[in-house]
Amino acid sequence: MAWMISCQLSAQTPVPHYILARSTGKLPSFYYGLGDDRLGGAKMGYIDSNILLHIIDSTRDMYNVQLSKYHTAYIEKGNVKPDSAQKEKPFYLTNSISVKGDSLFDYVGINMDERLPYKSVMEINPSKIVIDIYGVQSNTNWITQLRSLKEIKNIYYNQVEDDVVRVTIELLHRQHWGYTIGYKGKILVIRVKRQPEKLDIRNIVIAIDAGHGGANSGTGGVHAKHEEKDYTLLFAKAFEKLLKKKGVKKIIMTRTIDTTFDNKDRVLFLQQQNPDILISLHLNSSANAQVRGVSTYYKHIGFRSLTTSLLTRMLDLKLNEFGNVGNFNFTLNAPTDFPNSLVEIAFLSNEEDEKRIINAEFQAAVAQKLYLGIVDWLKLVK
Repeated sequence: MAWMISCQLSAQTPVPHYILARSTGKLPSFYYGLGDDRLGGAKMGYIDSNILLHIIDSTRDMYNVQLSKYHTAYIEKGNVKPDSAQKEKPFYLTNSISVKGDSLFDYVGINMDERLPYKSVMEINPSKIVIDIYGVQSNTNWITQLRSLKEIKNIYYNQVEDDVVRVTIELLHRQHWGYTIGYKGKILVIRVKRQPEKLDIRNIVIAIDAGHGGANSGTGGVHAKHEEKDYTLLFAKAFEKLLKKKGVKKIIMTRTIDTTFDNKDRVLFLQQQNPDILISLHLNSSANAQVRGVSTYYKHIGFRSLTTSLLTRMLDLKLNEFGNVGNFNFTLNAPTDFPNSLVEIAFLSNEEDEKRIINAEFQAAVAQKLYLGIVDWLKLVK
């Protein structure tokens, strides 16, 4: 890489150390490196907008960001804007932390000197949310916790490196129900979802995503005239119909017609709707026509149990097992806000699977198995 920042940020002059910028755009993400596949490179996670960035290098499509002394990341150039007015401080601090709840959520508020980069991960057994804040020193001398908390069991921090503060949030329940992280002014806020009081599917808000749509047709079949986008909508509607029949009170559909809906826009829509779980329905394809079967996908370890319950029930349909795939780099698996699972029902590229996919009875049977998979999962997390 040439040690020169693209003219997008400045004139083409050598970079002595770094250039200050801010994150911007729709769901900006940090990437671990420059590796790539059909779904893009491996992501550290979404970050908020207007976060202070120290740009140290440039590639064709990415900027290299210095997060802390020993940590760097990459970010797409379209998610960066220059900040020539920003004056660098000699150091940045974390300050007091407040932890409280309202009628719906628990909240952690970390007072900061600046909107600095962060990364969050889920841990299980026991369940925890771990947030690393980069480029910062601790001046946190008290953590105020109120009795209004219902999901956060404990919270503490450690200065794990000279300029990295790690905040650990212990959860009351075994199952992660999701969290939303971002800045409110210069306060880093982690909004933690609570486990529903009644783990009855009729009271669970379920979002159903019919994959693809409109200009994004997805894959095609061996013999069928229709495309993936058409069949995912049929499966989604069959699932919605069954859930209504079973008494589920609230169902969110990302689409009910053949329309273009960008995946990032779907995430933003779902974050606003705040479902309890999301099931994204797709159909698989392979260059090898003999490959067939069902698979489920998750990114965050805290949501794995949902995918395993769904896969177990789907295998009752005598589909081949293509597997349960973790750390999957799909846009709708990326949100930490709610448990989610991508379900690749079967392979349109396989003649035997395709015959089943286009059958209305099979579509209804898949809906039944997805329903039972959620019921099984709710029993498991009690």
